[in-house]
Amino acid sequence: MIPPRPQTREGRGSVLRLARAFRRVLLSALPERLYRAWMAEFRSPLIHSFLCNDPALVRLILKDRPGDFPKSDRLRAGLAPLLGESVFVTNGAQWAAARRIIDPAFEGGRLHDSLPAIFAAADATVARLRLGEQDIEPECSHAAADVIFRALFSMPIEHDIAAQVFRAFRAHQDAQPVVNLAALLPWPRWLPHPHSRRTRQTAAVIRSLITRMVDARMQAIQDGSAPDDLATRIMTTPDPQTGQCFSAPQMVDQVAIFFLAGHETSASALAWALWLLAAHPEWQDAVATEAAGLTPDMAGINALRTTRAVFRETLRLYPPVPMMVREALQSTTMRDRPVAPGAQLVLSPWHLHRHQRLWDRPDDFDPGRWSRPEGKSSARDAFIPFSAGPRVCPGAGFAMIKGVVMLARIVAAFHLAPGAHPPVPVARLTVRGRDGIAVRLTPRENLLPAA
Repeated sequence: MIPPRPQTREGRGSVLRLARAFRRVLLSALPERLYRAWMAEFRSPLIHSFLCNDPALVRLILKDRPGDFPKSDRLRAGLAPLLGESVFVTNGAQWAAARRIIDPAFEGGRLHDSLPAIFAAADATVARLRLGEQDIEPECSHAAADVIFRALFSMPIEHDIAAQVFRAFRAHQDAQPVVNLAALLPWPRWLPHPHSRRTRQTAAVIRSLITRMVDARMQAIQDGSAPDDLATRIMTTPDPQTGQCFSAPQMVDQVAIFFLAGHETSASALAWALWLLAAHPEWQDAVATEAAGLTPDMAGINALRTTRAVFRETLRLYPPVPMMVREALQSTTMRDRPVAPGAQLVLSPWHLHRHQRLWDRPDDFDPGRWSRPEGKSSARDAFIPFSAGPRVCPGAGFAMIKGVVMLARIVAAFHLAPGAHPPVPVARLTVRGRDGIAVRLTPRENLLPAA
């Protein structure tokens, strides 16, 4: 079964029609030729952009000269109600200072400290899942949020504040498309940006709840009673250059992106992975066999080679963040085209990961490709689910462990079958199913290994 992707159009349309389609159906609004093109230019009175699929351009923008192509300020404006001045949307010295504080918490040796939270959340998910056909997306969102709260603040999602944040994020996901007017318009910083009332309201609720958690943790740190979790480590780590720690408002911004990046993206990937295994029983059986021997330590996780390949293939077909936007700071030339300062450079994992000149059978679900030369070579610059270069997601290793463990635990406990209707991918803040992702669960005979 070929995994679903939205129907696209050929040819060109009016700027107005394209702008409307961007907001409603971003993935199908873009033309089919982008799955073959190395570069495409789009010009309107409001925006001048280039979509870059050439791996050499991806490498140039993300790895070779990242300082010349910072995060687009329009992206910051589009996500400002929720993310404020978080590490995800800032540039320059402000971004570098934040990364110097955040990165140590996610270094390889520290990932082991988060394993109890990941396994506890995975086993809680297995206990909570019900049998029969259901939309698996809400359950995956619940599971991903549970991991984040356990790892960050040592609280399960059943905690009252955690549950409120989770509900508010679901409302914000529905309210905030990946492309919005605030991200498209060249808007001066001093003028209020045109976010919808619902976007502003849901973002305000989330930030208010996060502020309560941050304030409580800062008090616990002062009292000497704070648990040794990610929040405590990040809040007590000084910038090695300045000696300063995050202030409470700065930490609120960072927690917002931890939750967005760690919850929304993980929920998207897990839901699509479960559907892909439901639709491909031969790979599902291989994952179930491998998962039956999973032990709650790094040795057990490292042994999940098939499960990891399935998760990587899911990230290729359904990258949670479908597009990234950079901005040219100075005049340059790309593929013999002049690129003026201020031009928006769009890197699209959605198109890059399915590019017809880079991948063999790009729309097929084939986890085996990751053990062949194709997967190893294409992964260098044509596989960027976590971005690449200096701005690669600091939690990429954590996300891979979390996704693989969740997938293994669920498939070890349940047999999966696709629902009555295949899902239709749409881009909101992350790639989700337009009407959900339906999967049917029945129990497996084998039991999970003891955690």
